[in-house]
Amino acid sequence: MDGMLCKRLTTGFTLTELITVMAIAAILITIGTPGFKYVTTSNRISSEINGLLGDMQFARSEAVKQGLYVTVCSSTDGANCNGGANWQNGWIVFLDSSTAGTRGVVDPGEAIMRTQPAFNPPGDTLVPDVPGFSFITFNREGYGSTGTANTVTLKLEDSTGAPQWERCLAITPVGGLTMQKNGVGACI
Repeated sequence: MDGMLCKRLTTGFTLTELITVMAIAAILITIGTPGFKYVTTSNRISSEINGLLGDMQFARSEAVKQGLYVTVCSSTDGANCNGGANWQNGWIVFLDSSTAGTRGVVDPGEAIMRTQPAFNPPGDTLVPDVPGFSFITFNREGYGSTGTANTVTLKLEDSTGAPQWERCLAITPVGGLTMQKNGVGACI
């Protein structure tokens, strides 16, 4: 019985076990970090282009539902169509009830329905292939007017300019909307 009393209980880890676990953790982190960056960048880019696509689909449905013109335009302040062709600075959706001569301008009394702020983090770009394209107006039948007879393609690029992140939103002259990845359709 004296031999049993002398036996000590030891708890914890040995130095060898601790170093082994730390080495395995370091290897897993090294392998997983690039994959995590891919997932986060891919999600951010998809979210940005889907935000614009969703707002344009919303504008079309509201134009049909309310029987009024609804415009989506680039905007830096969330209150006026003043963003030019730099859609990455934000956009607004508003009821455009004014006469046809002033489409794409927020006049007094016109309700702003949705606002999208500038991309965060900054650095991503969303620009059209048609110079000066800054708004699209949908009529009560759901057709959109881009002000051009050609399809307008808004190309979204991340701050690195890597082609695997490029996404495009193609808008036909009658307001048809198509989202594409790099290398597909108009997104070349």
